[in-house]
Amino acid sequence: MGKFMKPGKVLLVLTGHYSGRKAIIMKNIDDGTSDHPYMIAAMGKKKIAKRSKIKSFVTVYNYDHLMPTRYSVDIPLNKTVISKDVFRDPALKRKARQEVKVKFEERYKIGKNKWFFQKLRF
Repeated sequence: MGKFMKPGKVLLVLTGHYSGRKAIIMKNIDDGTSDHPYMIAAMGKKKIAKRSKIKSFVTVYNYDHLMPTRYSVDIPLNKTVISKDVFRDPALKRKARQEVKVKFEERYKIGKNKWFFQKLRF
């Protein structure tokens, strides 16, 4: 069977703390390891800043808990910041999560990939 879980692919998290959220595959490790935008004219700058915040997460998931979609996103993320060491050291994980958050907020403010930042409709 071909590999369809590729970097950049958008998927839905099915179980756990982030269930029902959209995620993007950064890097897939197949063989395991040992170790809606609002009207800007109607809001003030403070309110825009408050509503433009993105909560990001960096974690490892089993394929059984993910549902891939046909969509993909091309957000350029630094692959060196997100590595296996991120999950061992809390400081590195905070740094990686912050970098992902900054990139997502940039993309949100530009207005690209609007569907990715909207609520899921079932």
